[in-house]
Amino acid sequence: MKLWQKNKDASAEVSEFTVGNDLEMDLHLARFDVLGSLAHIQMLSSINLMSQEDFTVLRTELKNIYREIESGNFKIEDGVEDIHSQVELLLTRKLGDTGKKIHSGRSRNDQVLVDIKLFLRHEIQNLTSAIKSFFDLLILKSNENKEKLLPGYTHLQLAMPSSFGLWFGAYAESLADDLITLQAAYRVVNKNPLGSAAGYGSSFPINRKMTTELLGFEDLNYNVVYAQMGRGKTEKIVAQAIANVAATLSKLSMDVCLFLNQNFNFISFPDELTTGSSIMPHKKNPDVFELIRAKCNTLQSLPGEITLLIGNLPSGYHRDFQLLKEKIFPAFATLTSCLKMASLMLSNIKIKDHLLEDEKYKFLFSVEEVNKLVLGGMPFRDAYKKIGLAIEQGNFTYSTEIHHTHEGSIGNLCNDEIVDNFQKTVESFYFDSANRAIEKLTKR
Repeated sequence: MKLWQKNKDASAEVSEFTVGNDLEMDLHLARFDVLGSLAHIQMLSSINLMSQEDFTVLRTELKNIYREIESGNFKIEDGVEDIHSQVELLLTRKLGDTGKKIHSGRSRNDQVLVDIKLFLRHEIQNLTSAIKSFFDLLILKSNENKEKLLPGYTHLQLAMPSSFGLWFGAYAESLADDLITLQAAYRVVNKNPLGSAAGYGSSFPINRKMTTELLGFEDLNYNVVYAQMGRGKTEKIVAQAIANVAATLSKLSMDVCLFLNQNFNFISFPDELTTGSSIMPHKKNPDVFELIRAKCNTLQSLPGEITLLIGNLPSGYHRDFQLLKEKIFPAFATLTSCLKMASLMLSNIKIKDHLLEDEKYKFLFSVEEVNKLVLGGMPFRDAYKKIGLAIEQGNFTYSTEIHHTHEGSIGNLCNDEIVDNFQKTVESFYFDSANRAIEKLTKR
């Protein structure tokens, strides 16, 4: 069944090539396609393009399909082109000609647009929850380990004292910034394209603000041409936000792989969370973090892949857009699984105490000794030269006691402020508004 079909079928080769993996991807959209239809028929009824009787039976049957999807029993049948065709087929099979009325005033173009917007909105909410859980763990670990010093590096050379409190907290604040970009992507996603039809509107007196409210969107994509131009652009914006989180996880994973190395030996994990070697019995490999690093590096390429897919297209719909689903849909599951595995690992991390008491780290304290001289009244350049000469001559002396008090330093992590900023961003998503609308639309 094809919604566009008239009297002649496309060849089997063309059908197979053009459908590709779309049926598999469309299963992700099933519940959202039904939601869009529930809002659409209510709007059609309100402007007298659908009788109350037809609306009532269609709404009942759409809710039945929605529950079937939620139970996991829904499938797209052989020979059916896409999710939109499957839903309409089920309706016409049950309700006859009444089922055919569901498509009035819209096109597959705006139908898939609204499906994808609803899908992305749902996935961003789930991703935000996963990010928050990992953020909370990082803050917890930062507070627990604020007294444990850690070598700080620049150019992978010993630089200055750091701490595990700073290290965990740095990645927490990185996620706080990443979440700002995800919230911006959510605002782009949370606009209703339904009613743009094939990209040029409809001669029916449809009420687009009504469907916006019914589906819990914050606002409309007003210009119908832009609603279609947003296809690809929206996915790219979301992909960039995903890539930002992935970059944070990838960098953290690289740190962990270094810190676990025997030449660093800062941390360890229980044996059951590492892997061994087939010939080297001493090995405890950080395979989880290596795979997180690889997966997240791949996710960072996603905005570029989407750019190449849509970059030279003029306005209007093009079949190229179909491939966007294969790019963006799996990314949420990949990133969420990486966050969950990173949480598992860091929940069980063991940190070595008194690291900086080893004499090999003594030059980490050179700046501390310079600063002591400056505080005693010596000009900085003279103090720098004096300590430098002491290092060269082999008579450098130091203390491992440090006193950093400014905001964001070893002794003043400002984790409460970081948590406050993160929470403000979480609250700015206003997920409850969308959730209430969907609950109202689907209630029995």
